[in-house]
Amino acid sequence: MAERATDSPQSPKTMSGADILVKSLIQHGVDTVFAYPGGASMPLHQSLTKVQDKIRTILPRQEQGGGFMAQGYARTTGKPGVCMATSGPGATNFVTVLADAKIDSVPLICLTGQVSTPVLGTDAFQETPVVEVCRAITKHHYLIHKTEDIARVMKEAFHIATTGRPGPVIVDIPKDVQLREIVPNWDTPMNLPGYRPTREITANEIEQVLAEIRMARKPIIYGGGGIIHSGAADALRIFAEKTRIPVALTLHGLGGFPSDHYLCLQMLGMHGSVYSNKAINEADLLLSFGVRFDDRVTGKLSEFAKHGRIVHIDIDPSELNKNKKAHVAIHGDLKQALELLNTRLNDKDNADLCVGGRYSEWMAKIDAWRSEHPFTFEDRKDVILPQYAIKRLSEILKSRGLLDDTIITTGVGQHQMWSAQFFPFSKPRRWITSGGLGTMGFGYPAAMGAKVAHPDKLVIDIDGDGSFLMNIQELACAHVEKIDAKILILNNQHLGMVVQWEDRFHGGNRGHTYLGAGFDADPYPDFPRIAAGFGIPSRHVADKADLDSALIEMIESKGPFLLNVMVPYSEHVLPMIPSGKTVGDIITKPMEPVG
Repeated sequence: MAERATDSPQSPKTMSGADILVKSLIQHGVDTVFAYPGGASMPLHQSLTKVQDKIRTILPRQEQGGGFMAQGYARTTGKPGVCMATSGPGATNFVTVLADAKIDSVPLICLTGQVSTPVLGTDAFQETPVVEVCRAITKHHYLIHKTEDIARVMKEAFHIATTGRPGPVIVDIPKDVQLREIVPNWDTPMNLPGYRPTREITANEIEQVLAEIRMARKPIIYGGGGIIHSGAADALRIFAEKTRIPVALTLHGLGGFPSDHYLCLQMLGMHGSVYSNKAINEADLLLSFGVRFDDRVTGKLSEFAKHGRIVHIDIDPSELNKNKKAHVAIHGDLKQALELLNTRLNDKDNADLCVGGRYSEWMAKIDAWRSEHPFTFEDRKDVILPQYAIKRLSEILKSRGLLDDTIITTGVGQHQMWSAQFFPFSKPRRWITSGGLGTMGFGYPAAMGAKVAHPDKLVIDIDGDGSFLMNIQELACAHVEKIDAKILILNNQHLGMVVQWEDRFHGGNRGHTYLGAGFDADPYPDFPRIAAGFGIPSRHVADKADLDSALIEMIESKGPFLLNVMVPYSEHVLPMIPSGKTVGDIITKPMEPVG
């Protein structure tokens, strides 16, 4: 009797390209995808329906909104945000999202469907060469031609987005590549021979920094978004407290050093504090940590910090000596650099750098500036000033023990600068705003993404009427997905920042900056009625006496809530250093609007 043949080993399981990509997302720890479907991305969406227990797919109402939700998720967690769109117009709606993420160093994975490979280049329906469109505004980009490459490409995309200077990666996947079935190889190594995102900082470089500090009598730390991205906030606080060197922060550096700390000089730059700008101007040593010498900080570049020596530490070597020549330029991770500096400061031979009173004359001068020129405004009884509304919001949150953990997002404009000035931030990743690109419409979808990432935290978008209108459709997403992000609209019926420039530099001539329906008409549009149409509760406030109760109602509301606060359009953000000017040209006094 012949032996019974043994069962043959089970053949490897085939998977579609779409299933491979979705499994890759799971393997990289993705728990949320912000995705709008279309013809070229349908296979990916079908695959996402199979893993609803592992990945939450949130349907925005426009691809840009979904991209900014992914940014809110990424900016508050440090993990890559993931967004997805179909080909053609779906993909091109990501262009602003990608440009914004690139300049602000946000780790983002943007997945786009593409027409099938046989018709690439034929102007097929909804075909756009999105990789070519986005080449200059992404950290890296892929057009996948073979299903076999998906697992490797996804591994590389996450690695690139999150290492070195974080940034966005776009992955364009033709429909036939999504549909084809293969046996995936999960162990394919990455193929990035020229990519070296990290570098160990040497002991000699650390000694150079210490030598610069030893020579200085009027040093200042100029801290930027690199503090947040590298997780260096604690190390920076220790360093500043050891050396007693004051800290001035960029817009994206806010929260990287406690705002209530004696050594904190708040924000510097165009709308920064007078005292931080004066200190930078007179400093004999500028410790530039995780910054890029942006024009909104430097003003006239040749005059910026020209009296002192410059140490610049940054993870991106292309930023070193790009705008401002540094005397000591160090390519490396800021957290590592600060930890090495702190270790050396504990040594006896550096005890002289940690002596109290070393900079007493310097701090006395700064304190005099701080006393003379605090962030302030001339309050009024007849109207609600936007600065007052933001200040009251922070005070109410503080009284309820919510201040330090509340996440604030903003749109772009005057409300953004007032939020930076009058809302105190003491922890990283609590302040989320579009800095380098200055993208209106960013605030509310970013707040939604932040809330999805942090369901236990209060998230408030402080927005302007013009900025909020640009992605107002996401109220529908918030309602349907039950995303409890609040909106505080400071409604002045104008494009306020442009109006301010018109007043200051164009004789008050209005160049299409009025958003209302007539100065004698009711506020337009009617945001509470719009919110009601989306199923979102709201409140409208024009009387100052009603503001506190309205803010409390917003904070205590269950679910999304819109608070529309009417404010005057005549207010200007001060101080202000005009573009291309210096601290000597700083404007501190209000003016009556001409028009």
